[in-house]
Amino acid sequence: MNERDYNQEGNNQGEGTLQPSPSSPASLPNDLPRTRPVTRAAKPTRHRPSREPRHAMANQPASQRTNNFDEVALGYTLEQATAEAQRCLQCRNAPCESGCPVEVRIKDFIAAMIGNDLPAGVAALKERNALPAVCGRVCPQENQCEAKCVLAKRGEPVAIGRLERFLADWDRSRPENERNMTKLQSCKHKRVAVIGSGPAGLACAGELSLRGYHVEVFEALHAPGGVLAYGIPEFRLPNDILEDEVAALRKSRVTLHMNAPIGALASCEELLEEGFQAVFIGVGAGLPRFMDIPGENLNGVYSANEFLTRVNLMHAHEFPSWDTPVQRGRKVVVVGGGNVAMDAARTALRLGAEEVTLAYRRTQAEMPARDEEIEHAIEEGVKLLELAAPLEVVGEDGWATGLRLQKMELGRADASGRRRPIPREGEEYTHPCDTVVSAIGTLAHPHLREVADVEVNEWGYLAVGEDGQTSNPRIFAGGDIVTGAATVIEAMGAGKSAAIAIDEMLDASGSH
Repeated sequence: MNERDYNQEGNNQGEGTLQPSPSSPASLPNDLPRTRPVTRAAKPTRHRPSREPRHAMANQPASQRTNNFDEVALGYTLEQATAEAQRCLQCRNAPCESGCPVEVRIKDFIAAMIGNDLPAGVAALKERNALPAVCGRVCPQENQCEAKCVLAKRGEPVAIGRLERFLADWDRSRPENERNMTKLQSCKHKRVAVIGSGPAGLACAGELSLRGYHVEVFEALHAPGGVLAYGIPEFRLPNDILEDEVAALRKSRVTLHMNAPIGALASCEELLEEGFQAVFIGVGAGLPRFMDIPGENLNGVYSANEFLTRVNLMHAHEFPSWDTPVQRGRKVVVVGGGNVAMDAARTALRLGAEEVTLAYRRTQAEMPARDEEIEHAIEEGVKLLELAAPLEVVGEDGWATGLRLQKMELGRADASGRRRPIPREGEEYTHPCDTVVSAIGTLAHPHLREVADVEVNEWGYLAVGEDGQTSNPRIFAGGDIVTGAATVIEAMGAGKSAAIAIDEMLDASGSH
């Protein structure tokens, strides 16, 4: 994932604060109803939408949250969720659904909430989304479903992401025997291999299991989730949320193999020879991009991938209780302006940094990170160093002591639609620091060529057709390894689309 991905959720303008609380199901409000699920959403009669403004969601106070890794956003109460659902117009054509890459039945799950039938809402939500509690936290709803909401034309859209999060968390709070489990189709006795357990792989596995396939997921790391596990800090996506969503997949026809790097153990072609009818590659684009400047080999210089992986997946923030160490910088500079940069900067603060600065070659207005993430970072004390491009990491005795920067100015818009940064000749300076984190994006890993013998494009990403099919008709791919860095929900959409194409191909071929 690149500097514009990882997390997403609506803007938090004017939001209040509450004391922090754990994210586990047991901590959810006691007023949540605990009834058994039904299969059909109750449609409200004569619904008259509320004209109230969009309801704010409480956060941990900034003064407290920088001292812990607990989730920052605290979610809606039942009362808040119900009031927000009442704002929905229940449009006949549901334009919001066209903005969702996995085509969640948004109108139906909100209708169920309006009718006070939460089990039906969960059923509608989970019918097309295998990871609703994750998506409710990390999707860019403001650029997708909420951007299509009719209310957005004259004011604030319905907080679809927050309602999705509420429903998913409410379902997690129920006893195991009452929780919603999407009905699986009859078993087709066919096997499909999925390479990578990130958002694309999990979405593909979930869809295939619903359609009757036995799915085996091969993950190179010791824990499932891909970028969801190693890239997103717990204060945005708690580990127990991800683990719970993955556990639900394990209860279907999905088997997960950890510490199983395909390419080192076997190729996709060998998996096909061993009896899998099709293979999906969803390995992401995990090769870090560095700044390509002198001094990057000094101690104290990290890629965002390494820095976040050490903390998020390997518990470096709990060293020495855990074995993985990490530099706890006193003065940290993070280069970049996307959500990954915000994650790295806010993580550095929680590791005890006295000063954390974001160096970005454009201005805050051009930053690709979500407004909410920028606001949270600033609230927590992260400083923005605008119009600053890195030239060199300077150091002494093998350790970084500063970052030499070039002052920039903005010219005309480039292909991205943002104004192009131009160097201001002769205006250079050094910003003192002991830690530098490069958060400027990722690339396809060259190890990919060992995974499968299929065509790649000029940038090293897998070349696929519209349905995700590669040059080998039995090998499909989706997510960042095809598109380059994108959002979590876009990767999930690609995984789901590929699963549908795999199902159609195997049904048409009569493969056994």
